[in-house]
Amino acid sequence: MYSLDVLNRWRAPRRQGESVSPTVWSLGFTSLFTDISSEMVSSILPIYFLTQLGLSPLQFGFVDGLYQGVTAFSRIASGFFADRWRKHKETALIGYALSAFCKPAFLLVGNAWGALAALIAIDRTGKGIRTAPRDALISLHSVKSNLGASFGVHRALDAVGAVVGPGTAFLILAKVPGAYDVIFIVSFCIALIGLGVLALFVENRPAESANASLTVVSLKTALRLVGNKRFRFLLIFGGLLSIATMSDSFIYLGMQHQMTLANPFFPMLYLGTSLFYVAFAIPFGRLADQTSRMAVFIGGHFLLLGVYTAPLLTHAGRLQLVLYLALFGAYYAATDGVLMALAADVLPSHLCASGLALLTTITNVARLLSSVMAGWLWTRGAYFTALVFLVGLVAVIGFFLIALGFKRSYADA
Repeated sequence: MYSLDVLNRWRAPRRQGESVSPTVWSLGFTSLFTDISSEMVSSILPIYFLTQLGLSPLQFGFVDGLYQGVTAFSRIASGFFADRWRKHKETALIGYALSAFCKPAFLLVGNAWGALAALIAIDRTGKGIRTAPRDALISLHSVKSNLGASFGVHRALDAVGAVVGPGTAFLILAKVPGAYDVIFIVSFCIALIGLGVLALFVENRPAESANASLTVVSLKTALRLVGNKRFRFLLIFGGLLSIATMSDSFIYLGMQHQMTLANPFFPMLYLGTSLFYVAFAIPFGRLADQTSRMAVFIGGHFLLLGVYTAPLLTHAGRLQLVLYLALFGAYYAATDGVLMALAADVLPSHLCASGLALLTTITNVARLLSSVMAGWLWTRGAYFTALVFLVGLVAVIGFFLIALGFKRSYADA
């Protein structure tokens, strides 16, 4: 049977007096400015595509899935080469720069949604290139018993950017309705600040020893990571949970429908979620280090079940909306950084970027499938879509709670 004892096997031994590395803080501020830039754009895309360009829900589901899943191959490649060359910072820098310079290009393509989708693909490729090396740098500059706190600090700063970004977009649209060109320009300028923080204040971690520096990273050694039972469990678990996770955009569209919010207020839903993410990210990270990372990770998905009930209501008032945004922010705080901490704890340091890239690739491809499925289901209504995803998530959580109880060898590996 499932028990807390099984979950506690995923807990790292705690040490006293540990602090978060300055490099982790610098990476956090890099992500803060980058997220201000990216969230300014992403928070307006659902309304922009559906109301300005007139896309159908199925078309938007495809584009939204592209936004989630196009990073697959770039993640694996960047993680592998960052490990092989031991140039995690330089690899991440390429990804951040690629995303930054996509922002002014939105002004050149006008209302051609195909060209916009191509730009989104390039922007997400940049995100795919930078994510694994960045998370590897966080892991390499942290002790294993403090991984949850380190990722929590980074994700909290990242979420601050996710608060400021939609807020800035809201203020711009409230002041000048339809001023999407202003949003793209401001977004580009802020992205350059994040790029500068990374270039000036983040350092690669030197090899720990002469033997480490001589370790050859090859595609074969990277693929052998799948042989690690605990890591393979995370790959399977993370992938299936991602398929059962409805796209943020459709969750927010469901909330907007229940609240009958005007379009200019739509970015405020992103802002509200991010505010609660900021509040919970560090506490949940430290809780994961002190108790069980797997228990916190699973608990976060129980919070997501509560979010799925939003479109099931006939009407939601303001208090209910705040509650749903709180649950959504807490879900991200309990899962995003904690999953990376779970993986980093079982990965060898010289293959950390490769392993994290493989994990995030699988979860993002799964989210692509989830977004397309949500777009297809949405043609039958928000209620039906939320119900299908709620049942699916319950089934996945139940399956893996049983698996954790009966397959203890995963936790013992």
